[in-house]
Amino acid sequence: MEKPEVHFTDFRTKAFGDGLPTKLKKLIKKAGIGQIDMKGKFVAIKMHFGELGNISYLRPNYAKAVADLVKEMGGKPFLTDCNTMYPGKRKNALEHLECAWENGFTPLTVGCPVIIGDGLKGTDDIAVPLAGGEYVKEARIGRAVMDADVFISLTHFKGHELTGFGGAIKNIGMGCGSRAGKKEQHSSGKARINEKKCRACMACLPECANDALYFDEEAEKMRVNEENCVGCGRCLGACNFDAISFALDAAVEMLNRRMAEYTKAVVDGRPCFHISLVVDVSPNCDCHGENDAPILPNLGMFASFDPLALDQACVDACMAADPLPGSQLTDNLAKPDFVEHQDPFTNSRPESEWRTCLAHAEKIGLGTREYTLVKVKIK
Repeated sequence: MEKPEVHFTDFRTKAFGDGLPTKLKKLIKKAGIGQIDMKGKFVAIKMHFGELGNISYLRPNYAKAVADLVKEMGGKPFLTDCNTMYPGKRKNALEHLECAWENGFTPLTVGCPVIIGDGLKGTDDIAVPLAGGEYVKEARIGRAVMDADVFISLTHFKGHELTGFGGAIKNIGMGCGSRAGKKEQHSSGKARINEKKCRACMACLPECANDALYFDEEAEKMRVNEENCVGCGRCLGACNFDAISFALDAAVEMLNRRMAEYTKAVVDGRPCFHISLVVDVSPNCDCHGENDAPILPNLGMFASFDPLALDQACVDACMAADPLPGSQLTDNLAKPDFVEHQDPFTNSRPESEWRTCLAHAEKIGLGTREYTLVKVKIK
């Protein structure tokens, strides 16, 4: 079996020549996106719109380049992401869209609609059976993501405080999960109710199919019967006041494995293509309302039909790069008692772990870590 190809080009451009969005279009053409029949097809372009206050997310110009190419191929593109599990500016579709617009992602700037994949409250999802899953039997994926005929991931490759880095697998697996899906990946725990935030509206009650929620009439607050709670997370999206939460108690290794399995649920059975840009490599996720200085230089653009090979190629490029001065990474390395891990992600966030994700992704047949790097010179 031949190794999958990962096409690569750097961020260099010539004065008065093509800009980076045009260079990206040329790269993904070289990588073979034209092999996908998109004529008349709905094409989901999955990306992260960035939390308000964060400015390290991918610029809308890159999204427009991909959307324009899809339209040239006869497809009907839309940008999409799913709501977050935690309180913030992207926990429901209204605030999520406003956040996306404020960060520059509008139909005018990206050339296609922007759709929140799991609906208004993060509960519009589909239970996708997962063949070969060891930890996930049915993945809760945003309905709009699964309704698309073709799936494209456009990923900002950066560091992450739990999973070491956020690459294609994280963008797809975690990003396409509904609020309940994100909960399943992050938590093995039970629902918790913050009494100060609970308004006794009981909107969560009909969402529970296990008699785990009940109304305490004396306290006028919702309660959780932990014996009945199965931790499905359906109540999470029903609460408009952030009164319900789940502890992020899944071990990182378990989080990584579930994330890989969610990715497989998203991509199995339909045409897919994956793009990652190693640029503005912040130490933490774009879900943060801020971004620290990049830990590594801008290394290039990568594209492949294999999301695992793509992540491995980006990791290998980062491993070979020199840390940037004045970053969290170099601050850690300068500490007299710091243990050098020969790994920029672990050195940046020693509590993180990423190898489990790639190993498990290969084990379940998501892709392969073996690849052929095709360096593309684009003038």
